[in-house]
Amino acid sequence: MIDPVEMQNFFMAFFSGALVIVFGAVYALLLAWGRLKDSRGFIVGAYATYAMLAASVLVLSETMNFSGFWNILTALMLVGYLLAPHGIWLLSRDTHNHEEPASPIQP
Repeated sequence: MIDPVEMQNFFMAFFSGALVIVFGAVYALLLAWGRLKDSRGFIVGAYATYAMLAASVLVLSETMNFSGFWNILTALMLVGYLLAPHGIWLLSRDTHNHEEPASPIQP
């Protein structure tokens, strides 16, 4: 059973939850932009943003009094946030990286 969040921790839980969403989006955007432009700087920025995401998740986990199964779920969420943008990038790259077939009608 999860203990209820204390009132003084409510704002911290709300704010860290919002940061998880923001940092997750920025991480995915920086990673994709770094891959598109072949920029090591954007990739490093993406992983720095992921570190801030992980810190936000840890704060959220602490303020929400997670324990046991919820800590395992939190760790799985962090792994998912780390790997999902890579998988989406590979899927998008392979989907859009095909050559157009030659037109059967030549002018």
